[in-house]
Amino acid sequence: MEMFLSSRVYPIIFMIVWGVFGIFAGMMLLRLIFNYSDPNPFGKVGRFGFKVRKATEKWVYPAARFLASYGVNTRPAPLLTLFIALVITYFAMQIVGNTFYVIDGLTAGVIMGSPKIFIGFVLYGLLSVLVLFIFIRFIASWFVFTQRTFLGFVQRVTDPILIPVRRLIPPVGMFDLSAMIVLILIGLLQSLVLRLFVS
Repeated sequence: MEMFLSSRVYPIIFMIVWGVFGIFAGMMLLRLIFNYSDPNPFGKVGRFGFKVRKATEKWVYPAARFLASYGVNTRPAPLLTLFIALVITYFAMQIVGNTFYVIDGLTAGVIMGSPKIFIGFVLYGLLSVLVLFIFIRFIASWFVFTQRTFLGFVQRVTDPILIPVRRLIPPVGMFDLSAMIVLILIGLLQSLVLRLFVS
């Protein structure tokens, strides 16, 4: 079964996205160094540091504000920004890879005239959308949900799955393990779907 998008297009996108992330990571590490070294603002290094701060401010400011709200020193804010960017980039690439995989699978199902393969990839795709929604909910957990927004829709879709698991495994302090358990279960379901319909 030829996987054109997964085998040819995805590696190119993968290299581009992680290359951009590498540049971003370099900027964040430079910002972190300048946060702690505080060089002479009138020297060459100081002027370069000012340019780095100016270029990265819009990315670092939300993390600095978050740390400040808990009374924590804001100097490590670039590290928090970098960690969040790493998580988002990783999951974004997983989502892109899954999307390409599903498109390739559906195309193969149609070309081969196999309803079984087609149905398998439809189910796999629906489970992937559910994973995406849980990830969006995790990222947006700091915001207030309203019923008329997209986040409100995400909440309505994921609540019937997350709430029963949360009752069985209540949050430990600020850590809510229910989403992680659900993601593991969905991953097992996806493997089962591929085994039953595609293999």
